[in-house]
Amino acid sequence: MHPASTPYLPLLRRLLAALALLLVWWSGLAGAQVPPPLVLDGRADSVQAWPSVSLLPDPDKRLTLTDAIAKRDQFAPPASAYATLGMLREAVWLRIPLQLSPDAGRDWILDIDYSLLNRVEVYLVAGDKALQHTVMGNAEPFAARPLASRSHAAPLVLPTASDSIAGPLALYIRVDSVGAKILPITLNRPAAFHARSINEQMLQGLLTCLGLGLLLYSLLQWLHLREGLYLKYAVLVMFSMLFSVHFFGIGEMYLWTDIAWPERHLAGITSLMAACATALFVEDALGADMGVLLRRAIRVVAGIMALAAIAHAVDLIDIQTVGIFMSSLGLAPALMGLPGAVAKVRRGDSVGAWFIFAWVGYFIASAVMVGVVKGRVDVSFLSMHSFQFGATLDMLIFLRIAVLRSTAKHMEAQLAAQERDKLHSMAHSDPLTGLLNRRGLNEALAAALPRSTPDQLLAIYVLDLDQFKPVNDQYGHDVGDELLLVVAQRLRASVRAGDAVARFGGDEFVVMAGGLAGESQAHDLGHKLLEAFAAPFALTQQTCRVGVTIGYGLAPVDGTDATALLKAADASMYAGKQEGRNLVKRVVMAAA
Repeated sequence: MHPASTPYLPLLRRLLAALALLLVWWSGLAGAQVPPPLVLDGRADSVQAWPSVSLLPDPDKRLTLTDAIAKRDQFAPPASAYATLGMLREAVWLRIPLQLSPDAGRDWILDIDYSLLNRVEVYLVAGDKALQHTVMGNAEPFAARPLASRSHAAPLVLPTASDSIAGPLALYIRVDSVGAKILPITLNRPAAFHARSINEQMLQGLLTCLGLGLLLYSLLQWLHLREGLYLKYAVLVMFSMLFSVHFFGIGEMYLWTDIAWPERHLAGITSLMAACATALFVEDALGADMGVLLRRAIRVVAGIMALAAIAHAVDLIDIQTVGIFMSSLGLAPALMGLPGAVAKVRRGDSVGAWFIFAWVGYFIASAVMVGVVKGRVDVSFLSMHSFQFGATLDMLIFLRIAVLRSTAKHMEAQLAAQERDKLHSMAHSDPLTGLLNRRGLNEALAAALPRSTPDQLLAIYVLDLDQFKPVNDQYGHDVGDELLLVVAQRLRASVRAGDAVARFGGDEFVVMAGGLAGESQAHDLGHKLLEAFAAPFALTQQTCRVGVTIGYGLAPVDGTDATALLKAADASMYAGKQEGRNLVKRVVMAAA
């Protein structure tokens, strides 16, 4: 730097320092600005109070109303987002100055539309005098609430011009709660308050009915299909639904009224268990696409969530610790499952795309809700319902995923069964005619022989074609194979529905017929098989005529096992060949 410029450096530094001090002073003035009073008049039926709120911390929880009024100049505008103070552990006093127009009227209802506040005291103050005092909160008996509402609402009787009051009018509200201090405060005329309450209850009723329907459907699917994925989905739906029922005050109003334990614990337990069920559902639905290590890790996360829920249920950890668990591990199932979802997308499996779509919605909804709970995101209808809407969307998408996975598993099972049937058929069928082969017939005999009795005979017919070899030699093997195929079709048409037809190789066939009343019926069936060969066989290029010699044996008369019975039928067939062929023969044998 040039030496001549050196003397100006101290002056420049002083100017910069002065400017910084000026900015600090100005920002301090701006931050200390007193909020404008809340104007109540005849034009609006519902007024948002937060723009008029200033607050005074009460870390020792000892300040009385008199103390708060005396320190009215120490109240400052909230530094947090709109209508939320976040996870503030200490108690806090709120001050809302009121300005009434002549047409404001007397009857208003103060409503804090967040049900999980433990104790709220509302004072209507004129100057230094309390005109009205109301206590509410979920730590108080429900019957003692000023209004039987799911939110914390208190009727206000405001002074009119005819009333003589000393000093300015203001609301002092003391809030003491261990969880998030979410404070969507409104002042409403009674009709507007009740209309909004009914609309919210209708919304909660619709979403709860949807959750119950999904829960019932998933349980029925699990009972019917015995697929664990539906049971995990049912647990997810149940705890997500309970979280919403608790968060919006429906449970306290209708289900567990004046039972302290659910009010203190359900917010933490339901959020932890919903995250646990989500982790197990993701692991099951993505399966091998996640990889062994990630599947083990996500199970560990699910276990930690379940243990944390148990610990909170028995008061080993408080709701702030639950918040730490949820903020650090709540998104873990989605992050761990993302590689598996991407892998499915690359393979063309739509399950992966549905997961990614669900997680995008979950990320947005969770980020908004966490922001509200931590005091960083403004409270509004959408932000307060963001997690509920996001959870509902996830439940619907996860149901779609469960159906897709279930369908895929059933298709895989069907394909596997078809493959098994195909292999079984190949192992037990004759490849040319499609009839049973020797192995297939042996299985059929093993199943039928125990049912054979002297009154319900089982007959085995061994059929050997006559004059088949000349046809095969004269016309070739193709014609011979076609003839065997046509013979098989004619035999099938000649037997009863429950009878079995097999080809043992070459030109030898076997027919098994059970449930025969006596030997005469067995002999008649043998003649029916013989008559099937009386007409010539029309093939593609020529017509052939072949005969057949049939020998048969009866169980249990000629044998009680497959080997003995086939031996008896085979001996009868050879005896028939020796007697001139083209006949039915049974050689009487002693029972085995």
